[in-house]
Amino acid sequence: MDALQVWGDSKFDRGPDAIRSYFQRSGIYIFLISFACVYYLSNASLLLAHYDLGWHLAAGDLIRSSGHIPFQDPWSFTLGDRQWYNLSWLWDVIASVLFQYTKFSGLVLFVVACGAVIVGYLASACLRSGASAAAVGLSVFSACLLYPSFATPPNIYLAASPNTSTMLFCVIFYAECLKRTRCFLLPAIMVLWANLHGGFLLGFLIGGIFCGAALLRRDWVHFKIYSFAGVGCFIAIFINPLGWHIYDGLSSTLGHFVQANITEWQSYYANMTLPGSIPGILYALIFIALELRYRGSRPIPLESRLLSWLFLFLGLYQFRYMSFFFIFSTVPMALHIDRLLPKALNNFEVQRSLLAAGVIGMCALPLTFMQTEPALELPEMISEQDALYLQTHFSHARLLNHWNVGGLLIFRTHGTVPVFVDGRAATAYPDALLRDYFKLVDDEFDETAWDTVLEKYQIDAVLWVKAHEALRRFLVDKRGWKEEYAGLYETIYVKP
Repeated sequence: MDALQVWGDSKFDRGPDAIRSYFQRSGIYIFLISFACVYYLSNASLLLAHYDLGWHLAAGDLIRSSGHIPFQDPWSFTLGDRQWYNLSWLWDVIASVLFQYTKFSGLVLFVVACGAVIVGYLASACLRSGASAAAVGLSVFSACLLYPSFATPPNIYLAASPNTSTMLFCVIFYAECLKRTRCFLLPAIMVLWANLHGGFLLGFLIGGIFCGAALLRRDWVHFKIYSFAGVGCFIAIFINPLGWHIYDGLSSTLGHFVQANITEWQSYYANMTLPGSIPGILYALIFIALELRYRGSRPIPLESRLLSWLFLFLGLYQFRYMSFFFIFSTVPMALHIDRLLPKALNNFEVQRSLLAAGVIGMCALPLTFMQTEPALELPEMISEQDALYLQTHFSHARLLNHWNVGGLLIFRTHGTVPVFVDGRAATAYPDALLRDYFKLVDDEFDETAWDTVLEKYQIDAVLWVKAHEALRRFLVDKRGWKEEYAGLYETIYVKP
């Protein structure tokens, strides 16, 4: 063999082919991530529409300036002796830093980046299950369009809120458990999760499903792995500033009566909007039909099926869990779709086509961001002008505000106008106060309840939804209050 032949058979000339092959295999990832991010950026204004974003940013500012987590709420006049359990303190600090240096653009890009990681993990899990690139593309793209629930604002689950961290870590836990090789990383991830959002309990549910499935299969090796990972995650929870009191914060939320009055904790039927919810309903019906048709198929992981069905039923009961159904159903759906696709479909050609489309999607990302960036702002329920008027005239007033504007009022005034209530609910406010408040927002206007609250809490002014005509007639016509100021969405009524 001469030197020329050795050179021709060497690995040196295979570099371009290897790089080309790698990019073609990555076509599914580039396609899914680019177009999902284009979709998320096109809904950028909705990513900032969460009513609690205001107080989260203010909390992050407060923690950074004081150097510790406040024991009690500093912004309201109704807290009594209630301790404030801030279960999302780390997310608040991260959001505060991003907002200080990058304003709302940085927050939006951070959320979109989390969405990109979710897309990548789901695609990886589906490909590892043996599904083809075409089936994975259809399944993951459908789920990633549906789980954010952009059709039902403010109940959005890919948004500038701690909810996003729970969506992200649920997917990471799910994918790592499916791989069954890196479960030792889960306790380290749980340390972050427990300091970002109270939804970390879902990590134990995911791990429990995998542990139970291993026990059913009598797979003692993986049963031990999941069990040790679960013990490690339990220990990791206590690595947080609240210590064991973190469970007091959780117990003040889970099963609390306040959930009946918060829309994301209500049923899917109560949150369903038409025509926005039709794609999600069709997806669920297709999943059910395919699962019943191929119920005996073995390639689909038992854990994926159990999680999908569990969160489908939970989502019908409480809307917030429906997003997890879309996420966990990606693997079963990819494998079901794979059965329906033509067998002659060339996976290599599909990957190459997806790569070409993905490159176009990547080029569209900066254009989409530039188009949406000028509109990035908090909801206009309380504008800067409204906040300035309140600070000027009601800085020492006992103001009864609507729940939805409490977080925005905290952000705009940073406590110079004390609030009555906001979205922190039972983690910051006494139960008695919350019971009194929710009587004011019943479907039937209750004059007795309003008189009781106005007198009990010595209310000087009311900041309420401008369109609430029954309240206007009650305060102005029957009680002699004055309509002092009217913003775009809110009205201020003043006691005579």
